[in-house]
Amino acid sequence: MLVRIVRMTFAPATVDTFLDYFDASAPEIRSFSGCHHLELWRDADAPSVCTTYSHWENAAALDAYRNSELFRNTWDRVKPLFRDQPVAHSYTVIRPAKSIDEAARPSPTPDS
Repeated sequence: MLVRIVRMTFAPATVDTFLDYFDASAPEIRSFSGCHHLELWRDADAPSVCTTYSHWENAAALDAYRNSELFRNTWDRVKPLFRDQPVAHSYTVIRPAKSIDEAARPSPTPDS
């Protein structure tokens, strides 16, 4: 799995426009082949900063989305709203929450 985090800083007057665009595009992005999860976060201390958090099957799935008409159309609408350059990072999950949860559970002890 690939986790993609994109932090976007908007001009304050354009945040509501971005949220409208996101709400319109999010169902299509989420249903794009290879996308398993999509969330939008807003910075608690800087309300004009939003971050998308998404899970992709792999880098190829993310690249397919980034090369799609859906991405181009969405990005063309959102890009003029930025105050600063967006910052994107991709991560591979090497210790998923499920394995950490399982390791944190006490081992069953045999009956005496």
